[in-house]
Amino acid sequence: MSQRQKVCVLAGDGIGIEVTEAVLPLFKALDLPIDLTFGDIGWSCWQREGNCIPENTWNLINESNATLLGAITSKPLREAEAELPSSLKGTGHVYVSPVIQLRQQLRLFANVRPVTDVLGDNRYRFSVIRENTEGLYAGLDFASIPQAFEPILAERERNGAPWTRESCSDATMTVRLQTRAGLLRLFRFAFEHARQQGYDRVTLADKPNVLRYSGAFAREILESVAKDFPDIHCSIDNVDAVALWMVRRPERFGVIVAENMFGDILSDLGAGVMGGLGLAPSANIGAQGAYFEPVHGSAPAYAGQHRANPSAMFLSVALMLEHLGHAHAAQATRNAVAQVARSDCRTYDLGGTASTFEVAAAIVKHTLEWATLLDGQTSPPFRNQDKHALKKGAHA
Repeated sequence: MSQRQKVCVLAGDGIGIEVTEAVLPLFKALDLPIDLTFGDIGWSCWQREGNCIPENTWNLINESNATLLGAITSKPLREAEAELPSSLKGTGHVYVSPVIQLRQQLRLFANVRPVTDVLGDNRYRFSVIRENTEGLYAGLDFASIPQAFEPILAERERNGAPWTRESCSDATMTVRLQTRAGLLRLFRFAFEHARQQGYDRVTLADKPNVLRYSGAFAREILESVAKDFPDIHCSIDNVDAVALWMVRRPERFGVIVAENMFGDILSDLGAGVMGGLGLAPSANIGAQGAYFEPVHGSAPAYAGQHRANPSAMFLSVALMLEHLGHAHAAQATRNAVAQVARSDCRTYDLGGTASTFEVAAAIVKHTLEWATLLDGQTSPPFRNQDKHALKKGAHA
């Protein structure tokens, strides 16, 4: 790949700054045709100017092939207003999470969360794909009942609804919005991801036995897309059953796809199955843009202590490298993370005493070793870690 690519790096807040700093030597070590640019994002930007994504940062993002994000601090509206400079308080500045802004402004409809047996013996490997822009997180969340909905609720109440209220201000409501276009692109993305990753199963996690009409709507669209992928088995399971089997039998899944809130819950459960948020990467992908970030938050209480696990950030970089076409480098990074995670070089969350930068240095070292091995292969790189080379307890 001769043409150089640009990656916008946004460290963000708290431990996001540390794990971002820890992963940067990987780019120099791999010597890929990637140029890094650096921008500001997050809570300090909000405190300084009432805007958590400055205009210059948007320019950097739009000029880049991909964006790498550290971690973001978000707070409720009242706390956000209180931390504005006095000159900006009461002037109409409304805090909107940078993550929400990125997903909406860049139209990043698919959140991809790989779940792999990093700490074990490669028993399971699957992906949770969450719809990013619709569902219960579409922004149709109301502090009181909108007048347009009053006739619908009033009719239900006349027929014996199980709730009680005196007026529209005695209740709130959120609408689960699912459009045909949104579900079509989501399901097609899920099947294409399954084929690219070598999975033979796509499972829609929903609640069709309760959400009957929206569930039937999604089913019709899913089945229409599935016809184009006859080699991939398709099923619809209740979301609570999916959660159970993710814990009991994670190896039964390939791709789990879900609307926004169900996917949000299942993807964090996937992080727990892996061993914690310190191991969980994510990708947010749309038709024309993408950003990659570890799942963990900014953990301000741990900032500056150099205890944060950088593994999720390295795995997020691996997702980004694969997205940019650097498959061998991506696989080498994944293998190195697993090798170090199974060694004595671990951060506190995995029962070790190593620092953020000690773990990062070990991962970079082993990534180069794996890159040399994989570059010598003429066949496509394997996607599962080599069970013999990555035996649990291998020295880092």
